[in-house]
Amino acid sequence: MTKNARFYSARAVLLAAAVSLSALHAAPAQAFSDDEARRAILDLRQQIKQMTDQNQQARLQLADQIEILQRELTSMRGQLEKIHWELDLDKRSSQDQSGGSSPKVADPAEQSAFENPMGMFRSGKYKEAAQGFASFLNGYPDSQLAPEAKFYRGSSLYASKNFKDSIQELQGMIQASPNDPRAPDALLIIAASQIEQNDLAAAKGSLQKIVKDYPQSSAAETAKSRLKLLQ
Repeated sequence: MTKNARFYSARAVLLAAAVSLSALHAAPAQAFSDDEARRAILDLRQQIKQMTDQNQQARLQLADQIEILQRELTSMRGQLEKIHWELDLDKRSSQDQSGGSSPKVADPAEQSAFENPMGMFRSGKYKEAAQGFASFLNGYPDSQLAPEAKFYRGSSLYASKNFKDSIQELQGMIQASPNDPRAPDALLIIAASQIEQNDLAAAKGSLQKIVKDYPQSSAAETAKSRLKLLQ
């Protein structure tokens, strides 16, 4: 072998060794890069999962807050309705005391049986008034004062927070005497009781009935304003 041949042969061996050494170093570097990529993907997935969980938790918290606000709004509407009605009670009581519009009956005992619970009503003894009107209606079911007694009994039950019986009494009064001048006011009290029971759909129906069936009454304007509150 000539000197040049030996030189090129040695050079080839060195070159091959260098290539092999380079390959040995390159393989771990590539493996390291793949591990980093896998860890990055896992980290990203974990971050996405955490963000998803946090988003879901935030939505649940928001739903809870909305529900709390809705309950508070319903409570506020009920309180507002109660204030309105108490003002109406005071107004009616003053009107009745100053002269009254109740019809008089010939039977003094019948008149007295009606006036006794009316006195309790005016003085704010609503439970006693409700019982007194019930006794009057049992004793004089066909009295011309019966519609008014039913109205004030329903009003007394509402003021006593007996909303279910108030609704039943006043609905019976309206059914028996739909043309009574107190019928639209009775529907206002029914709507107030339904709001207290958180039955807003029924309350809307009662208020809409006032507007539809008694459009010329003063209660119709009140019903319209309260319907806006229930939108």
